Amino acid sequence: YILATLLFGLGLGTTMTFASSHWLLAWMGLEMNTLAIIPLMAQHHHPRAVEATTKYFLTQAAAAATLLFASVTNAWLTGQWEIQQATHPLPSTMITLALALKIGLAPLHAWLPEVLQGLNLTTGLILSTWQKLAPFALILQLQPSNSTLLIILGLMSTLVGGWGGLNQTQLRKILAYSSIAHLGWMILILQFSPSITLLTLLTYFIMTFSTFLVFKLNNSTNINALATSWVKAPALTALTPFILLSLGGLPPLTGFMPKWLILQELTKQGLAPTATLAALSALLSLYFYLRLSYAMTLTISPNNLTGTTPWRLPSTQSTYPLAASTTMTICLLPLTPSISALLTS
Repeated sequence: YILATLLFGLGLGTTMTFASSHWLLAWMGLEMNTLAIIPLMAQHHHPRAVEATTKYFLTQAAAAATLLFASVTNAWLTGQWEIQQATHPLPSTMITLALALKIGLAPLHAWLPEVLQGLNLTTGLILSTWQKLAPFALILQLQPSNSTLLIILGLMSTLVGGWGGLNQTQLRKILAYSSIAHLGWMILILQFSPSITLLTLLTYFIMTFSTFLVFKLNNSTNINALATSWVKAPALTALTPFILLSLGGLPPLTGFMPKWLILQELTKQGLAPTATLAALSALLSLYFYLRLSYAMTLTISPNNLTGTTPWRLPSTQSTYPLAASTTMTICLLPLTPSISALLTS
């Protein structure tokens, strides 16, 4: 009952933010979202989980307070509370930065890897996907006002997301940096083509869902534990590099589609240097996905592992969601022309 209530609260908070055209209601939806996920994060009374929950609560509270202050300032300066009408540059910049802190865009990203590292994989998945929806809906409605800020945030996020993940051995931190980089790509294209942003968000959700479920099935939270996955699920281990390389954006996998469309649109807008920098930063991310793939499929784990090898009991986890999301992660690239036609129509 408690879990159902909390998940209902999560859904209600996000839906409320989606449906609101008034800043106060949007803020209330974001607060409900934050308060509903906090018990989910702290449910395992582990010091790391409690620490992660505290860090998450403090950053989200700071972002929400800034958002509320900015929307009150906006109402004071312009005399109305409409989300679409945030015309004054000062509150709209403050709101953009508050929402960037909420989703973890660089340079306001420092909390995300730390928080994700302290959570279990299921709550981590909710944090990486569902929790991004409500702030994103607000950024989408705000977007025309401050173009330079969005491009700076986007480029910094793609670079930080690539650099930060290079020397990590913990899978959850790697996924956090991967999240920062993907969000950077979305923010980069936001003002030119909101539809491509939504497509990127959707493909990122599908790919992240697959990755988290794979790690959950293997019960692995660091690179060493991945090396033992051959003996537990050989077929899945053979497919996992495709999922990881799809996250990295290699053709002919699904993850290439949003990057291709984003680079094409940026070039059309006369931002070739920005597109080049973004494409080079994708190489950084690709390195650590390749590192994970290498550890998983091309290394035989040593017998004297530091951690205990998990018992090979039959998994109780349902594999249907994993099968569906893996298929979508690997095979959706041929649909690009029809998706492009849908986006432009």
